[in-house]
Amino acid sequence: MSEAVIDDIVTVLPRLLNALEALGFFARHLHPPAFGSVMNAIGTPDETLQTARTAIGAWPEQFAGLRERLDRACDETLAAFAGIREVERGNGDLVAVFRAMRHVPRAQEALYPLAVQFPPVSSFFLNAANRENTDLLSRLEAVQGEHSGIFHDHNEPGTRGGFSVYVPEYYTPDRAMPLVMALHGGSGNGRGFLWSWLRDARTLGAILVTPTATGPTWALMGGDSDTPNLMRILETVRGRWTIDASRMLLTGMSDGGTFCYVTGLDGASPFTHLAPVSATFHPLMAEMADAARLQRLPIFITHGKLDWMFPVQTARQTQAALSAAGADVVYREIDDLSHTYPREINVELVEWLNGE
Repeated sequence: MSEAVIDDIVTVLPRLLNALEALGFFARHLHPPAFGSVMNAIGTPDETLQTARTAIGAWPEQFAGLRERLDRACDETLAAFAGIREVERGNGDLVAVFRAMRHVPRAQEALYPLAVQFPPVSSFFLNAANRENTDLLSRLEAVQGEHSGIFHDHNEPGTRGGFSVYVPEYYTPDRAMPLVMALHGGSGNGRGFLWSWLRDARTLGAILVTPTATGPTWALMGGDSDTPNLMRILETVRGRWTIDASRMLLTGMSDGGTFCYVTGLDGASPFTHLAPVSATFHPLMAEMADAARLQRLPIFITHGKLDWMFPVQTARQTQAALSAAGADVVYREIDDLSHTYPREINVELVEWLNGE
């Protein structure tokens, strides 16, 4: 690799990773009344990244693929910042913020293939506690099988009903892995929601499946076309990879969390554990659920005390109703969590799934 290319990578890559970390902090701590203070907290890593991005010179043709991925990751990251900066300047609302943040998973998708070549990128895609885990990093470097990595099945942006899968690079067919099926929030998609979980699936060893709803959001009212689709997806995944049938978690955010209840409380559901996050729940769900299914069913409820969409009292009532119906409920209420995804809960969810 030429010295000029190396110099550009050494200049840009740390600034790109730092900017993405800042966007992750922003996504986790976003609360409409605290928008200004969260913006102040993340500083201006976009300015530093923009300066480094502009200074990159021409690269030899043999590095065109690498350059294209790096450029796309930088451009998507800067587009996310540009969108939230506009709102900071008073031009836009919360919807504009959500629209801007759609660029973040696109940046991560562009960046992830570089984890094979660059240890800092590989470390970035691990949870914070394991970024210096040399044993794990070496296992990730040693194996790149055709049955591992990221796969998309009819899950292009704008499509409905498809799914994405992440299989840890150290997967082997002779060792069953737990499965995490994670459902996106309303108007979201599975391809983007993959990145809410990939670090922890990669770190802890779980096969991650992120479907996209068949409609604009999950089938919370009227006919249910999503449950049959989830069963089709699950059958496809279990036919290709070795899944531990005793450790199959269905989780989801917001509408996706609510749909965990809708489909997961059905007596025919194959999922062994349910973990709705920032979800709503109607008491009739407990009454209509299969009574035998509820007995000692492991359910992990996570909710934010600052949730402005589904007030925390709803989650407290859900805990009481499901416990009274016989479920084995764990409840986590997070003081500084608004209606956003608390990625830090993933480790606890996987440990709970594994019976640790």
